[in-house]
Amino acid sequence: MNSGLLCSELEVLHHVPTNFIWPKEYLVDAQHELQAPVVDLYGFLRGDNEPTKHAAKLISEACSKHGFFQVINHGVDPHLIREAHHQMDTFFKLPIHRKLSVHKVPCSMWGYSGAHAHRFSSKLPWKETLSFPYHDNTSEPVVTNCFKSTIGEDFEQAGLTFQKYCGAMKQLGMKLIELLAISLGVDRLCYKDLFEEGCSIMRCNNYPSCQQPSLTLGTGPHCDPTSLTILHQDHVGGLHVFADNRWQTVPPRLDAFVINIGDTFTALSNGRYKSCLHRAVVNKYKERKSLAFFLCPKEDKLVRAPDDIVSMDGIKHYPDFTWSDLLHFTQKHYRADQATLPNFIKWLQSSKTTQTSQLLR
Repeated sequence: MNSGLLCSELEVLHHVPTNFIWPKEYLVDAQHELQAPVVDLYGFLRGDNEPTKHAAKLISEACSKHGFFQVINHGVDPHLIREAHHQMDTFFKLPIHRKLSVHKVPCSMWGYSGAHAHRFSSKLPWKETLSFPYHDNTSEPVVTNCFKSTIGEDFEQAGLTFQKYCGAMKQLGMKLIELLAISLGVDRLCYKDLFEEGCSIMRCNNYPSCQQPSLTLGTGPHCDPTSLTILHQDHVGGLHVFADNRWQTVPPRLDAFVINIGDTFTALSNGRYKSCLHRAVVNKYKERKSLAFFLCPKEDKLVRAPDDIVSMDGIKHYPDFTWSDLLHFTQKHYRADQATLPNFIKWLQSSKTTQTSQLLR
């Protein structure tokens, strides 16, 4: 079965194909709204002390419980957000042969994917995605060049838009990392060097409407392995978070970004901040789209909680590792879920034991 062709037909299917059906335990409905604070960044971005303290307090409380919060007055141009959504719409409306011309190849994170069927054969997500890298440690417009060279010259404007959008996301992400440091009681710039030259991930998500939404999921339950996710939802909604032993909704706000902690930042906070299980559901009548930017550390730098945090906690909960190690694990060995980080640590320690044994032979 060609996953791309299937994904282009999802909206018109009257029955959910078997490989898209999820077990019932994954499909329990959400009845309550998540109590995630809406953090006003205006005062923090201006450098005002009291608003910064208040924002840090809200973030600390949320991240200690479930790792989700929303931000408003974030400094990102609303016109740029709307233009990014427009360019995303334009791409997903392309004929399937155009989208498949940039399909993900084995062992690559970049390109178009129809239901991630290039990696999995069951519990497929009811969605299609376009993923591409972003880094700002070069004078080259990496996103613009990527769009022109892969999708075509007619997508140069889309590339320009996403170049600007990713730049705005990276700038916001770095400010949020600073605010997270403040909320943890450590030097506000202690994480800066780790992320400054990192290659981040931009992903456009399209969730077609589904005639039997109670049988499938747009994205299965998982924790993000990255450090920080900056998500902009459209008006449809469909993001659920598992907190207090139940699924809860995160209603969309067009003026806000949803922020959530990933596994890597859980390790960077020495386990203080939670990387929470979340999923996306689909809608019977409307398609849903979202823009997700995943802030990542530089691949070869050590992920290690600051000494001040370890000293305060009296114990170091995670061994040192690199983002490239965790990325390799999730791409080659493991499908991200609620236990990605502990299973990665086991795998990492086992790999090191095996390497040591081989050296001693």
